[in-house]
Amino acid sequence: MKKTIALFSLLLVLTAGVKAQISDPVKWTFTAKKKAANTYEVVISAVFAKPWHVYSQTTPDGGPIPTKITFKKNPLVTVDGKVKEVGTMKVSHDENFGVDVKYYSEKVDFVQVVKVKGNVKTSVAGIVDYMTCDDSQCLPPTKKEFSIQLQ
Repeated sequence: MKKTIALFSLLLVLTAGVKAQISDPVKWTFTAKKKAANTYEVVISAVFAKPWHVYSQTTPDGGPIPTKITFKKNPLVTVDGKVKEVGTMKVSHDENFGVDVKYYSEKVDFVQVVKVKGNVKTSVAGIVDYMTCDDSQCLPPTKKEFSIQLQ
């Protein structure tokens, strides 16, 4: 009986350790670069542990959940244009979804130009919705909140 309890305890610890390793294989950083007097480039960077990846904002319907970046309203900040993706996009046909999927492995930057009204210090905040997968599994969709000072 003691051996059974010890074995069960060991399996429980090992299972928890494996789960902790893949809880979120994406490391996010959020920065802003001043480009002109009242213009900033907001850079949302993701670095992935191998073999994980995230999907492009333009992944087609019927496929995995695309990455979506939403900015919270701030009366002092205007979002200028669409979020650009900077990285090496890969496209492959996914039999599970039946569509060609667009994704990034290793690293991707999501870049958004914002303009500040007047000469004030403020911040831009929002949420990144994304799904992380490797070649054999996907983790549940995840939301990552961010807030970046514009100075």
